[in-house]
Amino acid sequence: MNHMQYQAPDNLLDGRVIAVTGAGDGIGAEAARAFAAHGATVILIGRTVPKLEEVYDQIEKAGGAQPGIYPISLDGAVEKDYRDMHDRLEEVFGQLDGLLHNAGELGQRTPIANYTLASWQKVMQVNVTAEFLMTKTLLPLLEKSDSASIIFTSSSVGKVGKPYWGAYAVSKFAIEGLSQVLAHELEGTSNIRVNCINPGATRTRMRATAFPAEDPATVTTPAAIMPTYLYLMGSASEGITGQSLDAQ
Repeated sequence: MNHMQYQAPDNLLDGRVIAVTGAGDGIGAEAARAFAAHGATVILIGRTVPKLEEVYDQIEKAGGAQPGIYPISLDGAVEKDYRDMHDRLEEVFGQLDGLLHNAGELGQRTPIANYTLASWQKVMQVNVTAEFLMTKTLLPLLEKSDSASIIFTSSSVGKVGKPYWGAYAVSKFAIEGLSQVLAHELEGTSNIRVNCINPGATRTRMRATAFPAEDPATVTTPAAIMPTYLYLMGSASEGITGQSLDAQ
C-alpha cells in the first residue's frame, strides 16, 4: 500500500486515545484535527495554552470527541513532570493508544564552528531528551492498549547530514536511532509499534524560519501529508515497526 495515498476510513480511530506534542500549530495541530476527525480522543500537548485552546475549539466545532489539553514546556520539564503527566493521563483516560512526537526546536542555522552550547543543549533537550523521557514514562499507558503506535518525527537531514543544520540534524539522527532501538525492544513483547515520519518540506512556522526567502505558497501544506500520519496511527500499519517513512 502506498501510505502517501492512504485513504483512512472515517472511523479509523474510534475509541482511541492519542497524545500529540507540539499540537498548537503546524503539523501537530493538523494531525490532532485529523486524528479527532477519524474518531480519536486527542490530548493536545504543548507550551502555549491559547494555541492549544484554539485547536481544542476547532476539534469541538468539527464535532470531534472532547480533547484534553496538557501544557508543558519540553525545554524545562524534569523527570517528575513526566511522571505527573503519566499519573494525570492514567487518571483521566486510563490508557494511551497513540503518541505522536511532533514538537521540535530548530536551533541555529550556522556552522558547527560557530554553534553555541546554549542552542545545542536546548535543541537536544527538546528534540531528544524530552522525547526519551516522555516515551519512557508513558510506556505503561501504551502497554494497556491492544494496539498502540508511537510516531517520532524525523527529517531528511536526520538521514544525511547537511551543512549548517547543526544540532537539529544531529537530534534527528538520534531520533532515528531511538526509534529503532525502542522498536526492536518492544517487537514481540508488546502491542506497541514504533516508527518515524519524515514530513518533508511542509508549510509551517519552523520551515519559514529555516528558509526565510522561500515562498510559502510553493510548499506542501500540513493537510496534504496527513495520509501517512493516519496510516501509521491506525490499524492499517499493525505489524509495521522500526520503519522510517517519508510523508511526501
